[in-house]
Amino acid sequence: MLFPYIYVPHQMEKMQTFIDFIFYAVWCQAPLKRPYRLELFASNPELFEVMTAFHYDDSKGAEFFAGHVQRIYRLFAPLSACQVEQLRLWYRANNDVERVCANDYAMSLKRYADFPMELKDLRDQLASFFKGLYSHVDVAALRKKCGDIDDHYQTFVQTNKSGKCPFCGINDLLGEYHSKREAYDHYLPKALYPFNSINFCNLVPACHHCNSSYKTSKDPSYTPKDPARAVHRRAVFYPYKRAAHTIELQIDLRHSDIATLTPADIALQFGPVAIAQEIDTWKDVYGIEERYKAKLCGENDGKYWLTQVLDECKAYDKQPADILAMRAQQAQSRPYADCNFLRMPFLDACRQLGVL
Repeated sequence: MLFPYIYVPHQMEKMQTFIDFIFYAVWCQAPLKRPYRLELFASNPELFEVMTAFHYDDSKGAEFFAGHVQRIYRLFAPLSACQVEQLRLWYRANNDVERVCANDYAMSLKRYADFPMELKDLRDQLASFFKGLYSHVDVAALRKKCGDIDDHYQTFVQTNKSGKCPFCGINDLLGEYHSKREAYDHYLPKALYPFNSINFCNLVPACHHCNSSYKTSKDPSYTPKDPARAVHRRAVFYPYKRAAHTIELQIDLRHSDIATLTPADIALQFGPVAIAQEIDTWKDVYGIEERYKAKLCGENDGKYWLTQVLDECKAYDKQPADILAMRAQQAQSRPYADCNFLRMPFLDACRQLGVL
């Protein structure tokens, strides 16, 4: 990830507080043999109002939410105290996205695939609820309390103004002056993980190619399945990390005939070493090397960047060193404008080969 987002508080976070209450104060209390009833929500007046509205609402969205809450309550009821405590640990870990990204093994991260067989029915109901929850947050009773996702996006892009996807740096993101918005990626995929599908620490706007073409449902927290090695946890960039990092990129070209340049002729080196594991995960999940090499070989990208420098030297009677100095200054002040973070290392590689 080239740079982190700034986390933006919003009314929609209330949805996660509702889910927290349902999990801890309702589901986890089910083994005490309390019958399911609306009064279970009474100590949270706003949620109580929502659940009461759902009780008298026969719409599909209301039935989805209230029906799942009740069915899951009944599946919690026969659990032992030990099983409930285990679920509490999993819930807490899966929602502490920052520590999961840091590969903190104290976090008992759990996927649906990790549930024991004796919890199969509960797992299936949790999966149905949390996989569908994100698409049901627009139910009227919830929207009244939590706002809507479009308003969240507008608030988000008014603070995060780069206009570029931080996962690739190549593609633009729709901003505050657009009537449409980008999709939110579930960083820990909702298809794989319970409990965090509406947690905005786990929801990040991403460009279409990062979200739908490359990441898809890849699990950033685990290495890919490979018969030659065990699958294990790995560190990954936290999208809302408060301390920014800088990715170092060096480009090496195997020959100076830029007109015939192909991805096989390019070697990329990333740094710094201190975040090597996060960088490796980022490259794997988002296909970074393939995409950057393709960009560098593009007629209107890498090859054009070189032609542009040569044309400017001729038009303004400048030496390549003068143009490169200007480009370096631009890259330092605006690294993500015009792909300067990629353009400058490429032009440096051309210079080292004597093309400039």
